Amino acid sequence: MKTITVATRTASSPRSDAERTVSDPLALKRCTRCVMPETQEVISFDEHGVCATCKNVEFKSAHIDWNKKRREFSDLLDQYRGKGMYDCIVPFSGGKDSSFTVYSLINDWKLKPLVVSFDHHLMRPKVLANRERTLHKLGVDFLGFRPDWQLVKKLMRISLERKGDILWYQHSGIFAYPMKVALKYNIPLVIWGEPSAEYASYYDYSKIEEVDERRFNMFVNLGITAEDMLGMLNEPSSPVRDGEPVTLRDMDPYIYPPRADLLSIKCRSVCLGSYVPWDVKKHVEIIRRELGWQGDLVEGVPPEYNYEKIEDMMQGVQDYLKFIKRGYGRMSHLASIDIRNGRMTRSKAIELIQKWEGLRPASLDVLLRWLRISEDQFMGIANRLRVAPWKHDPSATRRGPALPDQKFWITE
Repeated sequence: MKTITVATRTASSPRSDAERTVSDPLALKRCTRCVMPETQEVISFDEHGVCATCKNVEFKSAHIDWNKKRREFSDLLDQYRGKGMYDCIVPFSGGKDSSFTVYSLINDWKLKPLVVSFDHHLMRPKVLANRERTLHKLGVDFLGFRPDWQLVKKLMRISLERKGDILWYQHSGIFAYPMKVALKYNIPLVIWGEPSAEYASYYDYSKIEEVDERRFNMFVNLGITAEDMLGMLNEPSSPVRDGEPVTLRDMDPYIYPPRADLLSIKCRSVCLGSYVPWDVKKHVEIIRRELGWQGDLVEGVPPEYNYEKIEDMMQGVQDYLKFIKRGYGRMSHLASIDIRNGRMTRSKAIELIQKWEGLRPASLDVLLRWLRISEDQFMGIANRLRVAPWKHDPSATRRGPALPDQKFWITE
């Protein structure tokens, strides 16, 4: 699928893109079909202003023989089924996508998986209950890992400083840890949920998306390896340097296994959504009915999206950071998914963006306490990393309400 990146201009201004400044989110150039803006990472538009992700989803709907894909998946599973103690590994949080994936692999494909979780400390009470309920109902073996909380707080601060993203440790650990388990227990098949082609244009649907080292280094780890992060933590000017220096051994949970080691067990790491069409709302209906899965409120989106990103205490902060840096948040992402699936008009999406995006999350109070920084420091860091032509206007910021479970979160 060929896409053409279109130069971004406003009709009223002859200035170059580099000179243009936008402080109204709706003044950003957005896809003419969905509502994703020009500031999204790796976004591109065709000659009609349609973004590459919309083209991906169009290709998925119109040009993929999903019956053939199912047969391909069945053939792949036959290469691994019954060859060891477990047929595959399923990385699992208890959220909608991983819950549907483990349910489908057991119910539809009759696999025996090892369910693996990188427990990042920020899982909210309801998702933990979902996780336990799913494990009990499906009757699966489970392996979890929780990293050092004191190091996690340092990693959040450094990734905030460098990338305006507090969750480098999650991005890296969630994808590295299951691969380490694959090596340790010689389980050469790892099956994830949705492919990234569903939401961004790093990959498209024309090929099977391998969840491998290339993908990990392309965008999962924000371009920062664990070795890079180690150097940043231990720099003399590091804001988190105290006591004994962090060692490479401390960083091991965030190091992706060597390619040669994974090749030695003929490891494959793929997405279920490369072989069956991914439909979030349909999947949520299934797991609610079959697993008793429950949604929850999430900062910055309406209650009807209570299935989306319910796992993480800091999801509201992460989305707020994106808004400060790029002028859009999770509402644009969710509305775009609904538009692509024929469930929402573009005008309704714009209405929801105006109402919900850019709210200052109450969860930021918790993060500031964890990291021992002021809100002015936080805003200074985020504003420094903004993506042109966007310029955040703090005077337009409204404060969002606290989530009901925030009072139960980690305090230090």
